Amino acid sequence: MKQADVSVIITTRDEEKNIAGCLRSIRKQTYPGDRIEIIVVDNNSTDKTKEIAKRFTPLVFNHGPERSAQRNFGAREAGGKYLLFLDADMCLNPGVVGECVRLCGKDGYAGLYIPERIVGEGFWIKVRDFERSFYDGTVIDCVRFVTGAIFNEVEGFDENLTGPEDWDFDKKVRNLGSVTVIKSKLNHGEGTFDRKRYFAKKRYYSRNIDAYEKKWGKDDSDIKKQLGAYYRFLGVFLERGKYIKLALHPILALGMYYLRLRVGLDYILGER
Repeated sequence: MKQADVSVIITTRDEEKNIAGCLRSIRKQTYPGDRIEIIVVDNNSTDKTKEIAKRFTPLVFNHGPERSAQRNFGAREAGGKYLLFLDADMCLNPGVVGECVRLCGKDGYAGLYIPERIVGEGFWIKVRDFERSFYDGTVIDCVRFVTGAIFNEVEGFDENLTGPEDWDFDKKVRNLGSVTVIKSKLNHGEGTFDRKRYFAKKRYYSRNIDAYEKKWGKDDSDIKKQLGAYYRFLGVFLERGKYIKLALHPILALGMYYLRLRVGLDYILGER
């Protein structure tokens, strides 16, 4: 195999239902397959995740204890000039890698956002997809594709932050170079919406919010947006003409605000 241009790093734990679809989407990229290496970093799965992953790549490792440590480990094992970070329940549209390489290589971007679609069944999945569509390229989002040089310069993901490590990483990348949103998308498969699991996950990943705020300071402009009520409940949905979407889809907007209010109340009441 030729030296890889792009190392795709996928973190997993008990993802036997999703991992094959994710890996197939990487193999179907229009960018030359022999220039892409796939690295799977598993965290002690008890199902067939690693067994399935090994059908697609020999670079399957076991490392933990959390997502940040898995990603950093994967980056250390990577041979590519560029790094792309994915979760196992994400599938790439065919043009993602090629577009990312072109923008980082030709136009010199330090990092790239990949528009994310939430896919699955039922009304609440439509609500989640509607909500996610407002976040692309904002401080609520996180770059997924970066140059290896930038990754090393920012010292990867902060392993002391489980949950807000994405925001922290994104902020560090933006402090070093320009970023943009690509046109090609990825699909984030959520199956059917499990409300109990959704809120539990939000509580789990909010545990280190205070540490993240302390790291950058409560007066930091990004912190004010990410943790402030105005931007999270209004600003991000109104800026750059996005308010038109709210007006066109009132039922989805109401569902979205129900979820946002529940998550916000959990955070304010300290249920994390």
